[in-house]
Amino acid sequence: MNLDLTGKHALVCGGSQGIGRAAATELAQLGANVTLLARSADTLQALVGQLPRTHAAQSHAYIAVDMADLAALRAKVEATATAAPIQILVNNTGGPPGGLAHGADAAAFLDAFHQHLLANQTLVQAVLPGMRAAAYGRIINVISTSVKEPIKNLGVSNTIRGAVASWSKTLASELGPHGITVNNVLPGYTRTQRLEQIIGERVKVSGKSATEIEQAMLASVPAGRFAQPEEVAAAIAFLASPAAGYINGINVPVDGGRTLSL
Repeated sequence: MNLDLTGKHALVCGGSQGIGRAAATELAQLGANVTLLARSADTLQALVGQLPRTHAAQSHAYIAVDMADLAALRAKVEATATAAPIQILVNNTGGPPGGLAHGADAAAFLDAFHQHLLANQTLVQAVLPGMRAAAYGRIINVISTSVKEPIKNLGVSNTIRGAVASWSKTLASELGPHGITVNNVLPGYTRTQRLEQIIGERVKVSGKSATEIEQAMLASVPAGRFAQPEEVAAAIAFLASPAAGYINGINVPVDGGRTLSL
């Protein structure tokens, strides 16, 4: 099975922590040149030096930018892609705050739409010329199992994640003829800051302890545990590889069996 990414350039969003950082590490281990994207230049600079280097020509870099600033995002990514065309894009952004859908105001939906779908669209347009020129492209969107089954008390997130999944499926049809695949990885409960945020929100709403909330969450997971970020990263890395060239337009849950739908 060909998992070799030597010579490929990967842009990993949210690369400073959690699933993004784990994905960057895995892609680098497979030989890719990795560019991390997040807001903090100091954090990214330190992390770039920690990424694996498996061959002499391999190099890593970073882009410090706020994804909410679409003009700056596009300018910085286009500059990077012009100097070194990008063949692998990992769209990964932290989810919106929790809460009921009917209680959210219009601004909450607009902010999430801007931060997720519009930022993803901006990134795709910035990297697409290089993918087309190489006749090789992998766009991998890290979303949520909520695109299959909405999650309680994540009303805004459920709505926007579903929109991103439909956008992704549309792109898969449009870009497939160019050797570019578009797929979604759907993490379940994964040991990240996002999980801690969700647990904290549920503690406030329910009055239960964090331990009780965790036990209730795990009761729905056949594997009986939370995922590690590296386990989600493994799915991302596979979809980025040459071996996954005929996999296009799908959702891949990485959730220990929690999602009940097919």
